[in-house]
Amino acid sequence: MSIPAPRQTSSYAVISLVAGILGWTLLPAIGSICAIIFGHMARGEIRRSNGQLEGDGLAVAGLVLGWLATALWLIGIIFFIAIIVFFGGLAGIAALNS
Repeated sequence: MSIPAPRQTSSYAVISLVAGILGWTLLPAIGSICAIIFGHMARGEIRRSNGQLEGDGLAVAGLVLGWLATALWLIGIIFFIAIIVFFGGLAGIAALNS
């Protein structure tokens, strides 16, 4: 009777999760982008491994953290630009009325 070899966890999946956490803490932009890239790489690697690798949940968690942080950054940048345009427009109107 042979004992099946234990499945290994994808290194890319672990990197994706760690980068996703770093994207919310110490390295906001770089961590989020790395989480997205490594998460997609991990899911592809796991699919191609024919059951030899695990860690799809880790990869998905890294992807979710990365995409959420990226979306919040984009929303924040758009909001910041909108505020600048709004107050810039108000300043322009005030300058024309004086």
